[in-house]
Amino acid sequence: MTQIDPLERGIVLRVAGPLITARLPGAVMGSQAAVGRDGIVGEIIRLDDEVATFQMYETTELVRPGDPVTSSGQLLSVELGPGLLGQVFDGIQRPLKAIREETGVRIRRGMLLPALGRERQWPFVPGLDVGTRISGGEILGTIQETELLEHRVLVPPDLDGELIDIVPPGDYTVDSVVARVRRNGTVHPLHLFHRWPVRLERPSGERYLPHVPLITGQRVLDMLFPLAKGGAAAVPGPFGAGKTIVQHQVARWCDAQVIVFVGCGERGNEMVDLLEQFEALTDPHTSRPLLERSVLIANTSNMPVTAREASIYTGITVSEYFRDQGYHVALIVDSTSRWAEALREVAGRLEELPAEEGYPAYLGSQLAAFYERAGHVRTLGGDDGSVTAIGSVSPPGGDFSEPVTRHSESVVGTFWALSKPLADARHYPAIDWEDSFSGYAERISEWWEEEFREHWSAARASMLRLLQESSHESQLLEHWSALPRGALGLLREADELKRIASIIGPAALSDRQRWTYFVAGLVKEGFLQQNALDPVDTFCSPEKQMLLGALIIGAYHRGQQLIARGVPCAALLKLSSLRRLKSARTAVPNDRPDLLERLREDLDQQLTEAADAHASVHADQ
Repeated sequence: MTQIDPLERGIVLRVAGPLITARLPGAVMGSQAAVGRDGIVGEIIRLDDEVATFQMYETTELVRPGDPVTSSGQLLSVELGPGLLGQVFDGIQRPLKAIREETGVRIRRGMLLPALGRERQWPFVPGLDVGTRISGGEILGTIQETELLEHRVLVPPDLDGELIDIVPPGDYTVDSVVARVRRNGTVHPLHLFHRWPVRLERPSGERYLPHVPLITGQRVLDMLFPLAKGGAAAVPGPFGAGKTIVQHQVARWCDAQVIVFVGCGERGNEMVDLLEQFEALTDPHTSRPLLERSVLIANTSNMPVTAREASIYTGITVSEYFRDQGYHVALIVDSTSRWAEALREVAGRLEELPAEEGYPAYLGSQLAAFYERAGHVRTLGGDDGSVTAIGSVSPPGGDFSEPVTRHSESVVGTFWALSKPLADARHYPAIDWEDSFSGYAERISEWWEEEFREHWSAARASMLRLLQESSHESQLLEHWSALPRGALGLLREADELKRIASIIGPAALSDRQRWTYFVAGLVKEGFLQQNALDPVDTFCSPEKQMLLGALIIGAYHRGQQLIARGVPCAALLKLSSLRRLKSARTAVPNDRPDLLERLREDLDQQLTEAADAHASVHADQ
């Protein structure tokens, strides 16, 4: 967080919880301020002539009218540079580990330390030559910050000119002057870090339509309701439905290069558990600590409410900074409901007219503005980068019609709705296939077929070998989208059959309907369910996802063909290979696709034998 360098001075007029009114001539809307003898930090959110209203990011006990106020004239900003990775910050980017070493387990009021330590030296390697014409967003040089990530030092986005000086390779602190740029006759020094206002979106070049999936290793997410890099997702669900586990699995296994996790308003014990888990996690792709490519922002429910409101902007600004370096970033916010509650409390103290359930009328536009900062872009430096935003929602009583859930659903591209009945039935992840959706599914279908051409060809060949003949079904299986479309179709048809069976009894179902109902159960138990604690099932590779999905969908169509020829459903349900198919998710390792092919061969043989046995009996009759 930026240190307060006083430019304007005034006095406190009124104190109302986290809101303070002061007379402050020359104040600037949105600028930072220090109030009282302890210098507690706040931000100007309303101006009326010389009277300014501040939302304070610390408790206001002992502040009284007449206390001094100083304002820097600068917007609430964060420091962006080497030293972010592996750190834990609060909602306004105060370094919690450094503060603990300085003051103990409690943050002393008015305590401000630089977000990026000034003592540590970083091995800077310059990447530009003196005399070069540079522009904002270019890479000035590089630093190997961790084993997992090369930090690319950027020219601030709002600066351009001629590079007149740059230091040789060596070790430098973040506030060392490493270069100088001349613009319009004025020389500007460049450091290893720069500051950026959190509420101002960082500029970029061309924005792309999200078209590359974020691979999470969770089958129900990747195959049925995919999220694209640069997209936005909401994860609503009642208490106990598994929101936190879903987000942790995404954070650990997704193929984003940087993880930014914002704990916004969650209980302190949950946040402590999260921090301890993150410190113990190993990056599964490199076997290095996951913290080496992660930034954690912790703002618990007992911290000042207004700092909670700022925390998601701190998180998205840090994410945009790594995006501008050419990285793909996953921003995970838990939860946007707590952020919205903070917004509601501040709006109430400002005496703004409340809308639905007491939330301010601009709740929807604020949520939209936040999610709009996600995106897949061409950076100012010419690289490819993205920010993927995933926000959980905690609707009271699991009511998805409440404002935060409804507004989130209207602006995100993917909606992972969690179901309490599924969670109570031990079906995890408890993604409800009725209420969930993805607007990226068709757009990324071509990418799946192109990127995993060999795997898709093998999966499609497996389905066609099960069909054994040219048919209408084989035409339906031309594209990757046949897998999620087929699985969702089975699930929805099975739900309808379940309702019918509850009225007229299961015995009234035809063989075709019974087979559909059985395979839908196979989809639920053998594909959609995933055990986060199982060493095999916690992550499913794209190849295994495609082959396993193809086996189930292929078996369904083959069974339908056989039933149409008169083979009884009961004969098919006895096949041992179907039981093995249900357990393949945990029994088949990601690096053994040959076992799935062997299972396909056994299933094909048993289906053929069932058909031959029926034909033989029919011939004898």
